Amino acid sequence: MQQLLTTALGGLTLGAVYAAFALALCLIWRSTRIVNFAQAPMAMITTYIALVIIDAGHSYWTGFAAALVSGLLLGAVVERVVVRPVEGKAEINAVILTLGLFILIHAVAGIVFGSRYRSFPAPFGVRGLTVGDTPVALTGFGVFTVLAVMVVMGLLVLLFRYTEVGLMMRAAAFNQEVARVLGVKVGRMLTLGWALAALVGSLSGLLIAGGSLVHPAYMDSVVVYGFVAAVLGGLDSPVGSVIGGMLLGLSLSAVSGYLGSELVPLAALVILMAVLLLRPGGLFSHHAERRV
Repeated sequence: MQQLLTTALGGLTLGAVYAAFALALCLIWRSTRIVNFAQAPMAMITTYIALVIIDAGHSYWTGFAAALVSGLLLGAVVERVVVRPVEGKAEINAVILTLGLFILIHAVAGIVFGSRYRSFPAPFGVRGLTVGDTPVALTGFGVFTVLAVMVVMGLLVLLFRYTEVGLMMRAAAFNQEVARVLGVKVGRMLTLGWALAALVGSLSGLLIAGGSLVHPAYMDSVVVYGFVAAVLGGLDSPVGSVIGGMLLGLSLSAVSGYLGSELVPLAALVILMAVLLLRPGGLFSHHAERRV
């Protein structure tokens, strides 16, 4: 029973981490219809910015806020400078550019920050909590991670369903010409989509780094698992991304706990293949008509 509880709580925390990154992928997809494979190194860069500020003697929350603002600005710059020149051309062009940006940011981070492992602080405890006399595999920072992901999910749902800005972002993503005729500033909406997605990505980088070690490649594995989580829940659904992340975290935690950690990548691949074969749009996909 204790092992089951430990596995479940570990999977919940792990799933929240995957869900955070899946939300960033979901946001960029809903607002631009592009999968940004450079999302992870962009988050890594902003995490290092937070670490530099914290190491300089400032509080964790000052570094936290600086990382989010840096992510917002970095996303806008990437859209304007890198993606904007290929706007209107084949979508694969932008995807290839993000892959190139993935390599470039890694190289720059290695030069500027070095490749050594560095400890990143956590604002809350990283020791397991105790319920009564029973220790549980859930830390204070783990609780903060889960709550942060839920808040972001709620904000994204509100943005896309109940605000005019969210509607304009979706219109710009689905049909730019029609959106322009209706008076939507398509360029601004695309920039805003990239900026917000990078902000959410920066949050995921901070949540993953908290209480552990960071290095230029510390986010790389999250690209795979976060993408699987987004596909599992549905790239077009913030709620699906969170549930997909939680399901993936619980599944991989069970595989690691009962079968062996060496089988975790294989299990993720099997889950991805099963989803693509049985429900390519994800568990929460739908094909309802959209008014723009």
